[in-house]
Amino acid sequence: MSPVMTRRLALILCLLILAAPPAPAADSGDAFEADLQRLSEILGALHYLRDVCGAKEGAKWRSEMQALMDAEAQAPERRAKLVASFNRGFSGFQQTYRTCTPAADVAIRRYLEEGAKIAREITARYTN
Repeated sequence: MSPVMTRRLALILCLLILAAPPAPAADSGDAFEADLQRLSEILGALHYLRDVCGAKEGAKWRSEMQALMDAEAQAPERRAKLVASFNRGFSGFQQTYRTCTPAADVAIRRYLEEGAKIAREITARYTN
């Protein structure tokens, strides 16, 4: 995937994350929480992998995580769960990849796609 395409996917992911509405009350709350936790884990993985693969994005993915928490995690317990998911995504790849490999590039591409998909689904499912 070209750097331009990667940036476009990342921008789409970021925009969709910021467009996600607050969680609805009732029965869909569990699914919403699971989606947010998965998205947090993906952001953590991308934060590590993009750096290892020389993207030179600095704290971009950490900043995206912060924006997600600011929008969706005012309660300390919810914040702690999202942070734990981010850290799990980061440390899981930190233990596996010390340098960029073709497999790391594939993982990045898949996480960008999955993250964008989750963000789109959250937006479609929970907006009025």
